[in-house]
This record gives sequence, C-alpha cells and structure tokens, in this order.
Amino acid sequence: MEEGDSATRSRRISEGDIELFTALSGDRNPLHYDERLAKKTRFGGIIVQGGVTTGLLNAIVAEDLPGPGSVFLNVNWSFPAPVRPGDTITARVEVLEARHDKPLTKLGCLITNQDGVTVLEGDALVWTEPLD
Repeated sequence: MEEGDSATRSRRISEGDIELFTALSGDRNPLHYDERLAKKTRFGGIIVQGGVTTGLLNAIVAEDLPGPGSVFLNVNWSFPAPVRPGDTITARVEVLEARHDKPLTKLGCLITNQDGVTVLEGDALVWTEPLD
C-alpha cells in the first residue's frame, strides 16, 4: 500500500436499508421514518441514518483497502449533506499515509451522492492486523 492508492464502492440506499439498520442499532429517530414530521425540519424529508452511509466505508476498509484484518482506530467524519432513500452513494478512500514500521494507515474518506454532492468527508486511522 502506498500513498495515493484508492478504492471505491457504490450502493443505492433503500427504505429497507433504514429498516435493517434500525433492527441492528435500535435507532428509531423519526427523521428516518416520519415523512410528515421530517418535511417540517431543516432536512425537508426523510434522511438515512449516518451508520447506513458509513457502512460503505466499513466494507471498503475490511474488504478492499487496506483489506482483511483492518479495523478503524479513529475516525474524523463530517456529514455536510443528508442521504435520502433512493440515493446512490459512492464511497472512496485514499491512502494519505502508510506507515511501514507499524500496520497503520491514514485514509482520506469521501462519500458523494448521484449528483456529486458530498455527503461525508474526513479521514480515518486504520490498523491492519496481520492474518498470516
């Protein structure tokens, strides 16, 4: 792994994703379910839980870059725009720094929607446990 290496994944987010995440997390915030209430908020409608959005980053880190054995040690993410049911989001991580004395990698993280709007940005520190 070298500075500049990157990986991406995309997913269309459905109402079923919200329901599955709710079953897993217990997050029953009305902003994720109550269209009438959500329309009255600054978001103007239903929004997807942040955990659904960040799930793509978990998949990239665990499966692609750095890959199996990798876990987040620290994340610094902001959510400048909401994700809505029906959006297709694309997550991208890029190696900002790869230590060669320890299995630590600093990743730049970005998620955009189908219109190119940034819905998550930031960075993360990842540990990759040798699995040999």
